[in-house]
Amino acid sequence: MSTLEIREQSPDERKLRLVANDLIAGDIAICPTDTLYAFVCTLSNRSGIEKICKLVGKKPEKANLSIICSDLKHISDYTLQFSKSTYKLMNRNLPGPFTFILRANNKVPKLFLSNRKSLGIRVPNSKIAMSLVELCGEPLVSASVHHPDSTDVFLAQIEEIEKQYGHQVAWTIDAGEGGLMGSAIIDCTSEEPEIIREGPSPIL
Repeated sequence: MSTLEIREQSPDERKLRLVANDLIAGDIAICPTDTLYAFVCTLSNRSGIEKICKLVGKKPEKANLSIICSDLKHISDYTLQFSKSTYKLMNRNLPGPFTFILRANNKVPKLFLSNRKSLGIRVPNSKIAMSLVELCGEPLVSASVHHPDSTDVFLAQIEEIEKQYGHQVAWTIDAGEGGLMGSAIIDCTSEEPEIIREGPSPIL
C-alpha cells in the first residue's frame, strides 16, 4: 500500500497516472469523491469488484455499488435510453453529490448487476475522480469507505482509513478530510423520479 497526497483543486497527473495504471492492471484504490472516500476499481475488473464487495461486507448481488462516469454521454453508454425529463434532471445536477439509479444495458458486467437490471450512476464534482476515469478509459466501480464494524459509520480521516484498509488496497489518495454524508439517491427507473435518500445538496 502507498499513500499519495493529491490536491483536489490541482491534481498532479503524474501521481494520478500511477494510480490509474494499477487500476487498469487489476488493483483497487481508495479515492476521494465530492462526498465520501470510496473504494474504486475499473468496471471490467471482476476480481476488483469482488474484493470491494468483500471490503464492504456484502455479496455482489447485495452490495450497493455505483459506477463513476465522466459525463452524461458516458452514462448513456451503459444504460438503456432514458427520458428527456430524466436527462434534464441529471444535466441540472451533475456533476454533483447525486447518485441516479438507471436501467442498465448489456455493457455492464453481470457480476455487477447480479439479479438486478439497474445501477447507480455518479458524476461527482471531483477533479481527482474524474481524472482517474479519463486515465483508465472506463467507468470506475465505487463503494463508500465505512468503518469495518459498522456500515453506518463513514471514515473521513485519512489516518483512520489507512489504519483500517491501507494494507488491502494498492493506493490511498489523500486529498484531505473527506465528507461524512453520502450522495443523494434518485431512482429514475420509473416514469416519475423518486428520492430514495437525501444528500448534502438539494436537488435542482
